[in-house]
Amino acid sequence: MTDPLNEISEKRRPGRPSDTVKRNAIIEAASHRFFEEGFAATSIEQLAVDAGVSKVTIYNHFGDKRALFTASVERECEKMRGYFSIDEMPTGTIRERLTVIATAMFEFLSRPEMIQFERRIAAETEHDPAIGLAFLKAGPWQMKRDFGNWLAHACIAGELDIADTALAAEQFVSMAKGMGDLERRFGSTPSLEANTKRIDGAVDVFLATYAPR
Repeated sequence: MTDPLNEISEKRRPGRPSDTVKRNAIIEAASHRFFEEGFAATSIEQLAVDAGVSKVTIYNHFGDKRALFTASVERECEKMRGYFSIDEMPTGTIRERLTVIATAMFEFLSRPEMIQFERRIAAETEHDPAIGLAFLKAGPWQMKRDFGNWLAHACIAGELDIADTALAAEQFVSMAKGMGDLERRFGSTPSLEANTKRIDGAVDVFLATYAPR
């Protein structure tokens, strides 16, 4: 007969991986496999080996492979938001800060791992639109809200006059990316001069529209 006290002792034994550690290891392994090899080509068996856990542990934490993929997408988006944080932008005039934000945004989107990530998400979304929706919720839509909140604070400070900050955030991002975003997706690298000209123009148009009168 099993001694319940021994079971409790076993569960609490020092050095035994916690559920959080196991979960993080699973997501880390899944992120690598999913975004390098694709959803369909990745098996739970392989992920269990990579993460050093059992298949049962993976199912206990996530239920199925689709939920694990969603968790991996959310994890990658969190890492992206950590790389591009509006809160860490330097001080200066509103023009200077908008220019820094636009520049950081373009550099962020142009990172090779970001381009690969977007391509993988797009490919998987063809088979399951829910994957694309999970990406939008965890990444672009959240970043849009963050930037919209930043614009709202600038309005409170009297630096901008915007009725719809969510719309304004979308407008600014679209102008700052311009054709450069499309070019990088298809293998072309916009020049520094072209990027600077595009960003300066985006800031000019944005301030012409939203600077207090």
